[in-house]
Amino acid sequence: MPKRGKRYTEAAKTVGDGGVKSPQEAIELVKSAASAKFDETVDVAIQLGVDPKHGDQMVRGNTTLPHGTGKVKKVAVVTQGDGIAAAEGAGADKVGGEELVKEIQGGWMDFEVLLATEDVMGLVGRLGAILRAKMPSKKAGTVAPVAQIANVVKDIKTASRVEYRVEKEGIVHCPIGKVSFDSEQLIQNLGTLIDALVKAKPSSAKGRYLQKIVISSTMGPGVEVDATEAARLLK
Repeated sequence: MPKRGKRYTEAAKTVGDGGVKSPQEAIELVKSAASAKFDETVDVAIQLGVDPKHGDQMVRGNTTLPHGTGKVKKVAVVTQGDGIAAAEGAGADKVGGEELVKEIQGGWMDFEVLLATEDVMGLVGRLGAILRAKMPSKKAGTVAPVAQIANVVKDIKTASRVEYRVEKEGIVHCPIGKVSFDSEQLIQNLGTLIDALVKAKPSSAKGRYLQKIVISSTMGPGVEVDATEAARLLK
């Protein structure tokens, strides 16, 4: 077991007995245990009843959190024509067509999210071997029609849109806000994420789907949430 620092140990005392909590209790405990000098991110880890080694049980997608995550992302957009003005007007950090693709091929990667409009996917296809996980795709919500690209840029720039992807152990990790957020804002963000995951449940997944949910802050201990109660947040 890794050695924990004094701050973590003190935070663990605040969290208490480690029993399963309601979403409200868990979030309030995580907020009260956060003691770093910066505004810690509140993260959730959700164990799903899927086996991602099977392609038909891969859970991946995106959703828009009602209160955002509190983190502004650097966004680049590959587009052309009307898409250029739309993306720039929405606040994209870098916008371009073939010249932007060539910059990325040359090693420029100063962005966190790369978006693309549908009409330039022929150009973007050249970047597959370079971008790998950052490659724009419809499934991840990073490819959109020109008419919608401004809204996508705004969602990501304001940190409202989050992408989720199940990892090899069947766990989804995702930020749901900052400890400075009100508890109700974090609860609504958590409920929105869980609702999206439930809607993305593969038809081949059997048994209990939401197996375990743990919420934590950047520097703090995790608190387990009652998965049954969490599943009812938006009902």
